Amino acid sequence: MLVDDIGDVTITNDGATILKMLDVELPAAKAELQDREVGDGTTFVVIVAAELLKRANDLVKNKIHPTSVISGYRMDIQQLVGSLA
Repeated sequence: MLVDDIGDVTITNDGATILKMLDVELPAAKAELQDREVGDGTTFVVIVAAELLKRANDLVKNKIHPTSVISGYRMDIQQLVGSLA
């Protein structure tokens, strides 16, 4: 459920709709490309990205440098892609 500045209420479980209504500045938070390219899966992508950011934040709070976190994510991606090939 989203409530905008003038009090209008929108109830949805569509990730693209939610992101379109939020005032976000990060390009990574825009769901338009996902919808245009695939047409579905935006909610899944948003949930996975949010979880990755949450875990990264926990690591940074535990004094792990952000560059190390990013390097770890990149290694994980390479392993995932390799296992899919």
